[in-house]
Amino acid sequence: MNSISNIWNHPKTSAAGLLIAVATIASVLSQQGISLGAAGSGTVVTLVSGLATALLGLMARDPGAAESSSANSTSAGSVLSGSTAKLGVWALIALLLLPSMAGCSGASVAQEIVNWTPTLESAVATVDSTAALLAPSDAPVFAAATIGFDAASNLLVTQAKAYLANPSAGTLAQLQEQVVVFQQQVNAALLSAAKIVNPNSQQHALNAINAVGTAVLAILALVESASTKAQVARMAAQSTIKLATVRPYLDEGQAAATVAARYGEPVEQARVQVARAELSAAQAGF
Repeated sequence: MNSISNIWNHPKTSAAGLLIAVATIASVLSQQGISLGAAGSGTVVTLVSGLATALLGLMARDPGAAESSSANSTSAGSVLSGSTAKLGVWALIALLLLPSMAGCSGASVAQEIVNWTPTLESAVATVDSTAALLAPSDAPVFAAATIGFDAASNLLVTQAKAYLANPSAGTLAQLQEQVVVFQQQVNAALLSAAKIVNPNSQQHALNAINAVGTAVLAILALVESASTKAQVARMAAQSTIKLATVRPYLDEGQAAATVAARYGEPVEQARVQVARAELSAAQAGF
């Protein structure tokens, strides 16, 4: 009876726990190669996991509940505020426990990498036009920080398409090397842009670089999913500017909006995906 009473008295927390269980089970099934059938371009298992994670993200950020509670009373607001905080912890636990969905074929990963390349190319094109928005004294700094983006983007796109055409160990190795090179260029550019004193120029510069960084991080996460632990460790060893160093200059809201637009999904679900990608990269040593 206590279990039923707890569910009745704490429905949102109980639902959060259920969603974590569903997503965890789905992750384990995926890692074991159990798909339970196709669903669109993915599988039933990945679809269920994605929906559970998205719902958990929505529950963890429920401003409407907090607003209505404050309208009723201060004490009630405190209670619901505590519940929201607990749900935030539930969401964090989910991020820590749920690994990226494994069991995808090299071909499917390659296709998803190629699918990200238009977003990357668009972001790089925006970088090329951003210098005109900066103060005259800041434009040269920005141009010097991002001068290698065009070449790096073209090479990464070319290698992604080569991997799609031939998802072999050789093409994967080239892709692994290039995505790390580009990621390091982005991180270095963020550090350079952060030194721009003019606040308007700095914001324009960081926004443009973050847009490129979002696409590169997404491709890095995909390449990680197709790589062995030893290969990921080798990639991380080549990463000298770590994610923790540039984290103060990352715009997770902008990244979530980009991911949401790319997949046609709610921003809250995209926030969870961005957090998982950053967490995975950091844990891997990037």
